[in-house]
Amino acid sequence: MNQTLILNGLATGELDAIDLTVPPGGIVCLSGPSGSGKSRLLRAVADLDPHDGEVRLDGTPAHSLKANEWRRRVMLVPAESHWWHDTVGEHCGVARESDLTALGFEPDVHRWPVSRLSSGEKQRLALYRALSLDPEALLLDEPTANLDEATRDRVEQWLVKRIHDQGLPALWATHDPSQIARVSDTHYRINGRRLEEASHGTD
Repeated sequence: MNQTLILNGLATGELDAIDLTVPPGGIVCLSGPSGSGKSRLLRAVADLDPHDGEVRLDGTPAHSLKANEWRRRVMLVPAESHWWHDTVGEHCGVARESDLTALGFEPDVHRWPVSRLSSGEKQRLALYRALSLDPEALLLDEPTANLDEATRDRVEQWLVKRIHDQGLPALWATHDPSQIARVSDTHYRINGRRLEEASHGTD
């Protein structure tokens, strides 16, 4: 069931309280200077950092679920992914060959040791891992920052299609104005303590 991600009076760090609604299949981009609080805001939505206010998936508030269940439903993909098992496949859900192909991998990547992955491979596979676990919302922190232009475009196209096809509400933090113009339905910029709606594609 497609759900809406709702932030009611969410306040964390130096940011004023935020009211924001991300509809099913909608991509809301967040921009702002380094250190302005984009990552911290995403971590608050994932219930990883202290915050005031409430986050809900439709009628289900985060505080009504165990932390690991909320984070399975509202999946954060951080800028630097974390890997705790020896092989890629041990981190993933059901193998989806079409997704691996779209991201430039062969199915045997599930058998690869994590120790052999480059930073760009880790970034792509962190996105694959997140989608393979069937989340209900996505929180994306600079998801293509370590990729060259051609790979970035390939990943963007795959990711946007999956978000739209599965009806996932997505918060996508990025510094890149051109990426915002390509992928976002709505763009908000952190300006001091406030989150302000910005013109499409501006930073």
